Amino acid sequence: MGQRLTGMTAYQTSFPTAPSIFRFSQHGQNGTWLSELIPNTAKVVDDIAIIRTMQTEAINHDPAVTFFQTGFQLAGRPSIGSWVAYGLGTENQDLPAFVAMVSQGAGNSQALADRAYGSGFLPTKYSGVKFRSGTDPVLYLSNPPGYSRDARRRYLDDLSKLNQMESVEYHNPDINARIAQYEMAFRMQSSVPELANIASEPESTFQMYGPESRKPGSFAANCILARRLAERGVRFIQLFHRGWDQHNNLPKEIRLQCQETDQPSAALIQDLKQRGMLDDTLVVWGGEFGRTVYSQGTLTEDNYGRDHHPRCFSLWVAGGGMKGGVVHGETDDFSYNVAENPVDVHDLHGTLLHCLGVDHTRLTFKYQGRHFRLTDVKGNVVKALLA
Repeated sequence: MGQRLTGMTAYQTSFPTAPSIFRFSQHGQNGTWLSELIPNTAKVVDDIAIIRTMQTEAINHDPAVTFFQTGFQLAGRPSIGSWVAYGLGTENQDLPAFVAMVSQGAGNSQALADRAYGSGFLPTKYSGVKFRSGTDPVLYLSNPPGYSRDARRRYLDDLSKLNQMESVEYHNPDINARIAQYEMAFRMQSSVPELANIASEPESTFQMYGPESRKPGSFAANCILARRLAERGVRFIQLFHRGWDQHNNLPKEIRLQCQETDQPSAALIQDLKQRGMLDDTLVVWGGEFGRTVYSQGTLTEDNYGRDHHPRCFSLWVAGGGMKGGVVHGETDDFSYNVAENPVDVHDLHGTLLHCLGVDHTRLTFKYQGRHFRLTDVKGNVVKALLA
């Protein structure tokens, strides 16, 4: 009926419904239905709001990720983290306002471009800084052997003078951004090693976040780092976990992905809550689209896949002014179309900014003669999600 399908299933002459092979049961005060694959999330279900009717316009990974990150399907606009850094500034002068981390899951991985956490046409100081696993989280941050911190300080002072002379001559705002970023990098030489040393955490933390939490670069370890960053006033922290693209072998791979993410995700909620941080820390968990109710390819009990499905899918949010223990929206019996209370990407962005104290219609930046915003010309705050 004119709906878009990907090239991976558009050729199929039949679309056999693939019922879940996993058990679902009710949890929490409101009896929210959850899969057996996420038992730890079930323990915190009264703290989260589940949106069942997310919608997106994009049907393939790159434009869908770009749309979720920037509010537009084509590359070149600022990511949501950059908008937040631009709108709210920073609370810690020794760390970036926006940090991104990427972990690798067990499944098939799509490419993830750095522009997913880039600043687009905003000044580059609002770009997300990527933290890697290991003892040197930020590339080129450490001084080379034999080069002292005092020598680095003198070098940056002289370089700053040259950049300031260039700024006076050319009036290019990128030059001032460059000066600021050099100074930030110098301060991060002291702040980042202490931040990244999660070995200083008590044993109870690692037990809470699960067996992979001691493994650098894992989703669990990144969740611990996210909490440590939030404690230190970093405005926006984004964790990307790759590998959710199960076009085949779904029964095996979805188990592995949930094992990697369920306990750490729930632990982050519990950890923030016990530290008194959940009320003013907004946690968002979701992907760029959902998966179809019908099978991609041959349907067998132990080996089948599902295609991309942008028309309705689930996402959850917690803390930061969101109402806990609620399920928003309803789909049809096949989870194919939204039956009531649709939420599109612009609505979600507007609601998240509202919880951060920002009117999404007024957070703008003038570029090429137009005032741009994250929600473009759309977006409504979903008041039913607000505490």
